[in-house]
Amino acid sequence: MLYLASQSPRRRELLAQLGLVHEVLRIDVPELRSPVETPVHYVQRVAREKADAGWAHLVARDTAVVLAADTEVVLGDQVFGKPTTVEEARAMLHRLSGRTHQVLSAVCVVDASGRREALCRSEVSFTPLESEDIEHYIATGEPFGKAGGYAIQGRAAAFVRHLSGSYSGVMGLPLCETAQLLGLRHLAD
Repeated sequence: MLYLASQSPRRRELLAQLGLVHEVLRIDVPELRSPVETPVHYVQRVAREKADAGWAHLVARDTAVVLAADTEVVLGDQVFGKPTTVEEARAMLHRLSGRTHQVLSAVCVVDASGRREALCRSEVSFTPLESEDIEHYIATGEPFGKAGGYAIQGRAAAFVRHLSGSYSGVMGLPLCETAQLLGLRHLAD
């Protein structure tokens, strides 16, 4: 049985896209970056901690597989989390406007054979945004609960001038890496 250690609706949708039936585990892992932690180490650690917490939560582990992920938007060395206020969303979108940023998505799988991990790096270039564009976007409510304050699969797709990497990774779960970690071979079946 596959368990997703995440409550993200986007990750659930992406797993369904692979045809994977799964159950959601409600895991609460603090997502706080240490001042000495690089963005890469941070996303990998959070994904690992989520997967380990999910594994520890299970009683029957013989056939269980726990999948966890963490996705962060990074500009320079600054990790943009999920904005909780209009001011945070506005500041993030102004910083991303007209610039190229990285999206790091770490995936971790734990099962009876051990732990496997992958990291996906994507680059996203935003077109320059006018203040009015940002205000209209914030008014939709879409920036909240999204790393970097935007959803590439939503209205913010209009902001993306160029994407190099994994579209699904920017959404929150890189499907190529996930399929490889899960050992999926015949997706068309």
